[in-house]
Amino acid sequence: MLELEHGFRVVDVYARLAPDGDRGMGARSTSTPDRLEREMRHAGITRSIVFPPSRTERPAHSQSARSYLAGNNGVARYSVDRSFVAFARINGTRRPECHAAGRLHNAVSSRKDHHTSPEDVEKYAYDDRFHGFVLDPTVDDYPDEDVLDALEDVGLPVIVRGGDDAPPSVLADTLLDRSFPVIVAQFGGHPLDRSLMHEMIDLLDEYDDCYVETSFVRYRDILERAVLEHPDRVLFGSGAPACHPDVAVMEILTLDVSEDLLRRVFSKNACRIVDALAPDVNVR
Repeated sequence: MLELEHGFRVVDVYARLAPDGDRGMGARSTSTPDRLEREMRHAGITRSIVFPPSRTERPAHSQSARSYLAGNNGVARYSVDRSFVAFARINGTRRPECHAAGRLHNAVSSRKDHHTSPEDVEKYAYDDRFHGFVLDPTVDDYPDEDVLDALEDVGLPVIVRGGDDAPPSVLADTLLDRSFPVIVAQFGGHPLDRSLMHEMIDLLDEYDDCYVETSFVRYRDILERAVLEHPDRVLFGSGAPACHPDVAVMEILTLDVSEDLLRRVFSKNACRIVDALAPDVNVR
């Protein structure tokens, strides 16, 4: 195990877990909970944040729209007595108003039963099965003001997938100025957009509660830049099961940075903002 070979405790902040029988989210699970946990252990990963996959595309109409309640409950169920930390996936009704289409959508849209409400946020936050939230604005839009206020009230971290269709500038306008930790997945540059990744690293100077995670960031120079310039803001994410956790761990282990910085990336930073990742939590 890598933990024994290198002496690092590794926690993972980005792993998808599709509950059995879930067919409504475009998820094709390649890993059962037992297999995922086994692969994580083999990679030296002692704790993993898990969440249900997002839908593959926006619902075409209200009849095809579904909430993430079943997926969230399934992930929470499979996290019991495992080395998993469940995050609840949320959705919203708002789109960026940097263009006319977004302004028109926001003018006519309203929250429906399948959208996350402030009451849903409170239920998830005070349910000891969940320890944070996940948002994919490219398919589920952004929360409205009332939901954002509820997220501020509970103060739990939010993982958001950034990229060319949810760039750092838009994340800054919609989420980063709020008073809860925001972990931007893939350095905000999915898929492999170097300029967006550098833009996201630049924004770390402006937002104290903003972090980035490392899944699918394949550029060594960008990873090293972020770790060296912002050692307390970079969190390890494997991207499992789409990426094998062994590969993700080795990509970080081979960076040209000190062991102290590696320990921060692998566990210290994440444990600072997610209490459930602390090493004294009992798991099977």
